Amino acid sequence: MVPSQPSFLRRIGPRGGLRDNAQVGSVENIVIAKRTGVCYGVREAIDKAKIASASGKDTHTLGHVVHNEGLIADLRARGIKNVDHLDEVASGTAVVIRAHGVTPEVLGRAAERGLEVIDGTCTWVTQEHRELARLVEEGYDIVLLGTPNHPEVVGLLGFAPNAILVDEEEDWAFIPRRKRMALITQSTQPPWKFERLAAFLVSRCHELKVINTVCPVTIRRQEDTIAVAREVQLMIVVGGTRSANTKELTRLCEIGGTHAVQIESAQGLTDPDLFANIHTVGITGGTSTPIEDLERVALRIAELGGTDHVRTNAASIARAALEAAATPQYRTTSITNNTPA
Repeated sequence: MVPSQPSFLRRIGPRGGLRDNAQVGSVENIVIAKRTGVCYGVREAIDKAKIASASGKDTHTLGHVVHNEGLIADLRARGIKNVDHLDEVASGTAVVIRAHGVTPEVLGRAAERGLEVIDGTCTWVTQEHRELARLVEEGYDIVLLGTPNHPEVVGLLGFAPNAILVDEEEDWAFIPRRKRMALITQSTQPPWKFERLAAFLVSRCHELKVINTVCPVTIRRQEDTIAVAREVQLMIVVGGTRSANTKELTRLCEIGGTHAVQIESAQGLTDPDLFANIHTVGITGGTSTPIEDLERVALRIAELGGTDHVRTNAASIARAALEAAATPQYRTTSITNNTPA
């Protein structure tokens, strides 16, 4: 018997159109977590780049604004170029700062070179910058939980260059003892790791100030993913191979006892045996995964492993499920049909 689904989940059955001799599968239900798709920080950075280019500006992004090959290709088709360094662009060029943010030094160099900076830094990351600057001013020894060389972490260290950067638990033993310490985190770090590090630091200092900068979107996405994983037999996690938050979603599913397969797009599903004797499949996506990609993945699941009913009755159901999940907060773009795009 298929378990009942929480109210925030949407069941979908993708359309058919397979060959008559296609093997009939066992998948009867495909569930998409509602709070998924491109996060608002990434979405706004993408939209700012599109609007700048549509207005006739020679537009570049400093680093890829999104870990999704389809969205990157779309930006490229609009004439938006990606650069790794500011010295790759000419004076007067519009440069979009991605949601991860950058160091004050980078912003200063852009101003010196006469570049038009379009700041797409996520508002949550901007708040992290303010918190770090305040902690430095107050004289705390700062511990930063983050992934070394991650763009967001590089930007954060620009505001607190003397911060002690730690990631995995084996690093924590090397944190020195100090009188006054403050803990802050990269926004996409797992909440459980941040909480565990906070508890560990109690033994390392006399005064500990904890600033919880785990992104609430990340937390809610993980909660919904875990809830879906409890209700299905298999999870498909959609996101770029470089995406740390996507890898964490996969890990959480496995910890909960539900097998999870991470793919970048629907093309990553090729083996019908993956769905053998599977009746319910869940789908979730990382913060750079367009909500539309999840519909394509659902359709692919149905093609590979769906029952006759799922294959035959899906077009309208899939579209309705996508529209139900793609609320204004979780849509891929804020650009309306009346806005140049």
